[in-house]
Amino acid sequence: MLKPFLKWAGGKRWLINNGTLPQSIEFNKYYEPFLGSGAVFFFLQPQKARLSDINPDLIELYEVIRDEPKDFSELLNVHHKNHCKAYYYRIRSDVPGNRLDKAARLLYLNRTCWNGLYRVNTKGEFNVPIGTKTSVLLETDDFLTLSDVLNRVDLICSDFEESIDLAIAGDFLFIDPPYTVQHNNNNFLKYNENIFGWDDQVRLRNAIVRAKNRGVKALITNADHPSIIELYKGVGDYCQLNRSSVLAGKKEKRGRTTEAMFLTNIQMGNKGE
Repeated sequence: MLKPFLKWAGGKRWLINNGTLPQSIEFNKYYEPFLGSGAVFFFLQPQKARLSDINPDLIELYEVIRDEPKDFSELLNVHHKNHCKAYYYRIRSDVPGNRLDKAARLLYLNRTCWNGLYRVNTKGEFNVPIGTKTSVLLETDDFLTLSDVLNRVDLICSDFEESIDLAIAGDFLFIDPPYTVQHNNNNFLKYNENIFGWDDQVRLRNAIVRAKNRGVKALITNADHPSIIELYKGVGDYCQLNRSSVLAGKKEKRGRTTEAMFLTNIQMGNKGE
């Protein structure tokens, strides 16, 4: 099974690892409008898919791995050999002009920054401090196979609503948006330099309702919060998911947390134990 090459805040590797993903979902085309690490896509490896995200740097990274896997791998190896604290901050402050160098820089920073967090300031500058990981290359890296898999899908930089509105009856949507809730004004959860706010949550819900009415199957994950549960009332079957919390900076502050899952046009009985 292919492993995601990115570590992404809110990524869904745990959804795969604990068997929570509903089994035997039959569909024509797979849509993932909040791509991130693509854990569910790499697990399912559908023959037809549209992967999209509003983050242009993220989509460019996937495109470069698709188009230039050997050159990308060689450049990542250069970062691996040079990695140290001074090198990290030099690479972080210097944004290259060509897409190959930009893509390798992004994955290098992702693998060596604090907790794999993608965060930019108001100027769009990546500002996450260095982390404790020192390995830039991983045993699971297989960029040639990743290239083959990505060559059969559509990679698009777009708003989530555009992708969701393209899905038709028999297609499957996996929707994993940034987790914000009503009255969330802490300005911490950001998405491509902008807060993914409550208006976006409502717009997302409305797009999902339209897709549901067209006969599209959907699995949605979101914050397990009363405002989200109320927002999705009548949209799909609700299930509370339990998982480990990994974003806290100190290990002793990490514990168990819950997330919400909603299924539309999918029977709850299909869910793995």
